[in-house]
Amino acid sequence: MSKNREKIFKALDGETLKPTDISKKTNIHSNNVSRILSQLREKNLVRLLNPETKRGRLYELTDYGEEILNLMKSQN
Repeated sequence: MSKNREKIFKALDGETLKPTDISKKTNIHSNNVSRILSQLREKNLVRLLNPETKRGRLYELTDYGEEILNLMKSQN
């Protein structure tokens, strides 16, 4: 997993966040955050809670994403 993906993944640990909040928390440009969130959604690692909204979208880890995060934590 790339460093930016890992940062975003860890930022969502136990949190429900908007892309702008993730960007501020990780210091990753918002365009990159949006692109990475789309990739993580495709892999069923994060879920979009309000897909009908264009602004203020909320993301959180899926159960599978939480399992992967726990594996990452155990390896550190």
